[in-house]
Amino acid sequence: MQSLSQSQRLLQKLSPQQIQLMKLLQVPTMQLEERIKEEMEENPALEYNGDDPDDMSLNEKTNEDLKDEFSEREEEDYPDGSEDDYSNIDIGEYVREGDDEDADYNFQRDAYSSDEDAVPTYQPRFETTFYDHLMAQLNLLNLTDKQRKLAEFVIGSIDDDGYLRRDIPSIIDDLAFRQNLQAEEEELNEVLAMIREFEPVGVGATNLQQCLLLQLKRKEKDANVLYSIKIIEKFFDEFIKKHYEKIQRTLNLSDDELREIIQIIVKLNPKPGSLFSTTNKAETYVIPDFIVYNNNGNLEVQLNQKNAPELRVSTSFREMLQDYNKSSKKDSRQKDAILFIKQKIDAAKWFIDAVKQRQETLMLTMTRILHLQEDFFLTGDESNMKPMILKDVSDRTGLDISTISRVVNSKFVQTEFGTYKLKYFFSESLSTDSGEEVSTREVKKILNELIGEEDKKNPLSDEKLTELLNDKGYNIARRTVAKYREQLNLPIARLRKTL
Repeated sequence: MQSLSQSQRLLQKLSPQQIQLMKLLQVPTMQLEERIKEEMEENPALEYNGDDPDDMSLNEKTNEDLKDEFSEREEEDYPDGSEDDYSNIDIGEYVREGDDEDADYNFQRDAYSSDEDAVPTYQPRFETTFYDHLMAQLNLLNLTDKQRKLAEFVIGSIDDDGYLRRDIPSIIDDLAFRQNLQAEEEELNEVLAMIREFEPVGVGATNLQQCLLLQLKRKEKDANVLYSIKIIEKFFDEFIKKHYEKIQRTLNLSDDELREIIQIIVKLNPKPGSLFSTTNKAETYVIPDFIVYNNNGNLEVQLNQKNAPELRVSTSFREMLQDYNKSSKKDSRQKDAILFIKQKIDAAKWFIDAVKQRQETLMLTMTRILHLQEDFFLTGDESNMKPMILKDVSDRTGLDISTISRVVNSKFVQTEFGTYKLKYFFSESLSTDSGEEVSTREVKKILNELIGEEDKKNPLSDEKLTELLNDKGYNIARRTVAKYREQLNLPIARLRKTL
């Protein structure tokens, strides 16, 4: 016999609006405009706020005004409170199959002007890639068909740094399986030797040692260059580990001679392909999300609104609702259309509210960070930075730590001392002899200064650096010093040594 039971469970679910807000919080100002354009393409009920004073945007209306407006329209459309069984209609019932394809076609058709002679607003920028540069040199050689195919495959296997990271047997196997081209190792080495004569010098090397040798052998042969070749060929490990004493002792070189030889080697290019780097320059261009002003000692923060235009619900969609309300004849097709319109208007309202809430959350978070790090924003001195973690900001804003994390991620603030990532202001604490807690960033700054001022002929070891920091009152262990040094991308003492 089947029995019925009742249980109570507590579940946590995020509404679509909350998910939308969380995604918007993570978007930096640089990408916000693109995100808004995407939403406008998906939702025709969303548009930029125009200059017509009769068209009030949702930014100018309160949530209560909007709720009253939509509830009044619903009551007028359905006086008895029902929607003639249309309230539960699934979107799939009134979006017919094939509409997506037709929409794509119409969008493509309408997106272009009928004037074929119109000048495009964007002119693409053409740059010579590393691959094209090598292929242009290959076309100057008189090769057989087989040699050309082998050379093209090898060039295609060279990475952006200019290295051929694959061994010859693997390339031979790929040629056989992918292009049904049988090649001997001797043939491939012959083609590779030709490619290694190309510009930039050093291209086609399999490792750093070979790359440096290719460049040295193309130089004019004087005594120092010959010694440089010998050092890279026979003392490469000692050279990269800076065991200069062994090199000097073996080759009977003076300090001045070794110094000149080292200068020749360090001027070589370890990554020949970097000259043709295709790094997107837009990635290095930063648009700050916040701007901090120092107004006679009073700090003021402003949210960068450059890529956050005001939005509103489309006037035409509102007019369609009004026309439907005034219409005396209301058939099922009209009701299907009005349900679609209401759905798009609701989605537009939610998106506008999410953008507004994003701005408010960003401002609240940045204001609290500004108060916590006021000394730094006034002076720009890193030693004035206080220890601060996400929980400190969360406690002062009343927002969840995950929300603060989303706000901080990929955001930048512009100050009179430069532009910083928001994450830059977060650091752990370290105790001093007096019991005061200081930011670990302050300790890293002092560590960086100690290494910068050291005698490069006798650099400071981690143990010595620990002693110096302890003398300054910072309670820090040697392993912590080593960790901070690595975070600062500073090598160990032996590798910092110079002649």
